[in-house]
Amino acid sequence: MAIEITTAEKRLLQRVSIPPRPETLLTVSREAKKSEPDVTVIAESISADMSIAAAVLQVVNSAAYRRAREVDSIQQAVMTLGFRRVFPIVRAVALKSALTSDYDLSEFWRYNEWVAGACVMIAEAIGRPELRDHAYMLGLFQSSGIPVMLAEFDDYADLLNSAESTPWQQVQAKELELFQTTHTTIGALLAQQWKLPKIVVEVIYYLFEDSSIFNHSSELDNLTLDLLGILKISRYAIDLRTRSLAGEKEWQYVQDGVLEHFQIDEFKVDEMLQIVHEELFDAET
Repeated sequence: MAIEITTAEKRLLQRVSIPPRPETLLTVSREAKKSEPDVTVIAESISADMSIAAAVLQVVNSAAYRRAREVDSIQQAVMTLGFRRVFPIVRAVALKSALTSDYDLSEFWRYNEWVAGACVMIAEAIGRPELRDHAYMLGLFQSSGIPVMLAEFDDYADLLNSAESTPWQQVQAKELELFQTTHTTIGALLAQQWKLPKIVVEVIYYLFEDSSIFNHSSELDNLTLDLLGILKISRYAIDLRTRSLAGEKEWQYVQDGVLEHFQIDEFKVDEMLQIVHEELFDAET
């Protein structure tokens, strides 16, 4: 399913500033295209950017990845997890370092980091462990259009604050009314420019569709729907601890579709929510 951009959005996007990929990511991406990537070159490139290296180590040692022994160097991370698993994490944390704002984004990133961690756990719990690294990247990237919207529109901060108590489906409709675009469209275009996998781009773009996106006539393939379902359960888990009323309403929009897609019931969802809450929240208290 292609991303559809209106004429008004095309005009708007001509002036929207999408941050370029950092040099570290460009170097790692070039190496990734080789038939036999050099692990040493990759590790040295990541290690040279202290902020990205520190963030990667924080992720691989987080509760989501459940390492038996702490990984204390990028070289060890690449050797232990493998380059194909580390690369999505590098992409995710590189984006975070590139998206700056005059606004305080600490709570924004904390929420996305929680969702990203939850995505890894849900991917494993749902029986899709092969998706956990793309799911982590998606969790961190899912709202990447928001810092761009904050930079472009003076009134966007007020609308963003309303999402604390209002479902994003309603907020997104207001985005379109006020700004002729949405943060999910901007986020999908950003993901495209950063050359993220097509399935990640599509999930960002269709993030706030209702249950009908999961029906059998959907143009999204099964793998993309898997990733979307993982993200929806993960967001629900985090929303219950951060914006429960709005999050509950958002979950109602997609609950039937997600349950049918994965062939699970509400008891299985509750079981997964408990895993996430124990690992990400209860362990901190």
